[in-house]
Amino acid sequence: MKKNHINSIIAKIWIILVLLGAFSSGCKKDFFDKQPLDAVSDGTFWKSAADAQLALVGCYRTKIGNEAENFWSCRSLVCLDLAAGNGSDKDHEPDILTDGTLNSSYWMVLNYWQTAYQRIATCNNFLDHIEKVTMDGANKAIMIAEVRTLRAYEYFNLALYYGDVPLVKHVITVPEANSVTRASKADVWAFVETELNESFAVLPITRPDKENGRITSGAALALLGRLQMAENKWSDAAATYKTIIDYDCYIIDPKFRELFWGVGAFSKENILSSQYQKDVYSVTVFMNIYPELWGGWLAFSPVNELVKEFECTDGKTIDVSPLYDKNNPYDNRDPRMDYTIMISGRTSFQGKTFLATGSPQSPDRFSKNDWPGYAIHKFMDENFTGSLSNSGNNVPIIRYAEVLLSYLESKLESGSTIDQTLLDQTINKVRGRNAVNMPAVTTTDPVELRKIIRRERRVEFAFEGLRYYDILRWNIAAEELNRQFTGLKLTNDPANYHDYPVDSEGYFLFQRRNFKEGINELWPIPQYERDINKNLTQNTGY
Repeated sequence: MKKNHINSIIAKIWIILVLLGAFSSGCKKDFFDKQPLDAVSDGTFWKSAADAQLALVGCYRTKIGNEAENFWSCRSLVCLDLAAGNGSDKDHEPDILTDGTLNSSYWMVLNYWQTAYQRIATCNNFLDHIEKVTMDGANKAIMIAEVRTLRAYEYFNLALYYGDVPLVKHVITVPEANSVTRASKADVWAFVETELNESFAVLPITRPDKENGRITSGAALALLGRLQMAENKWSDAAATYKTIIDYDCYIIDPKFRELFWGVGAFSKENILSSQYQKDVYSVTVFMNIYPELWGGWLAFSPVNELVKEFECTDGKTIDVSPLYDKNNPYDNRDPRMDYTIMISGRTSFQGKTFLATGSPQSPDRFSKNDWPGYAIHKFMDENFTGSLSNSGNNVPIIRYAEVLLSYLESKLESGSTIDQTLLDQTINKVRGRNAVNMPAVTTTDPVELRKIIRRERRVEFAFEGLRYYDILRWNIAAEELNRQFTGLKLTNDPANYHDYPVDSEGYFLFQRRNFKEGINELWPIPQYERDINKNLTQNTGY
């Protein structure tokens, strides 16, 4: 039985969510103007340590559904990776973010915006009232640092995807909320940097299992590192990641697949995870990931451009490795390919073989829906037999593997000398975990090493929500997303194959995206919000 994280009080989460009343800048009426008869008011609530603990839970969880589009849930992180060119959705919903058709009325950009500001408002409410509580001062300071980190996480992502956004630091009235203006991206990120710098020193380095999921110093630092990398502050980022490494409390887990199963909840590779609990706050994304053969919808599917990134077992890419056979392209590949992606006729799960082609009796047959033909294997738990819409499995948000790869990248981009010792302490630990055991990287040539690091990040973190962040900060979004995408290999004789459109190598011609360079690097400010607040300007091109 899995222990719960922020523990048994999560079962009472509805109380604090009613109390704090999920908030977005698009509210049309002031629901703070009187005390609801069925809720606890701020005036009577903030008394004890138990109140503070309950309010803290409310900051970790937002009111608009546990799987609504936000920057925290598994479903939303997977969607970001799909939009960033790692896959697609049967209904092409995340694809719209990057296929050239995005507009300001699109519901996904509204959902990400509203859930972010909902959490920010909840965090602001906590920070504005926590000093009223009589409790241990050290514990209060830790809670404050946690909430400041959670708020900073939302602001970092808002500025990453929308650019200039309103920067609200305290509880405000609805009229005030409906007249705020956009702060510059630079100002928002400067605020985030200050918040994280001041918080990590207060937070504990480790926590007991019963507090699994609560923010630690390492989590705040890892978020700070993401920010510094996005701003090209390479020396600062390297120092930040080195601090986490020097804590010496995280490891590269010898296993890989199991990191994303229920048994991986307490792995010491996890720095921050999105926490779920069966029957209380369950994760539902598995319905979208699992093929129909195992009771899911198979809504999300990888594309072949991701599959091609996995090296051969000799550590060479498929275009140069002698182990690569174009007629048997899935053989002799990095084990993470099979851990991450289900391939028709090759992948087995719980004693059954995934089949995307062939008989009409196959529920996951390739011709049934508009999808690339692969399935996501990562997150599919061999030990799970319950309802796919009621899983309590946690999902990593930050792993130690990210710290090591980011530290190496920051050292490289800062101009530091790269030697074999540094490679062995970073990227080769990630590649060398027992379940992967890929050959060590030995090149110190900056150009080649940059390519290797970027490829390593893509295959290691596929569907964990980092790909969009990476292609934006590397300024390669247009290059990666304005292209033809392909799917499953359908034939070794493409010249004589006519059942479906295929490319010269026999891969299904799936989807063309037309990412608009200079426009789609930012999402539009939601039109719904602009209709309410006339002070919100719009991003270029929308």
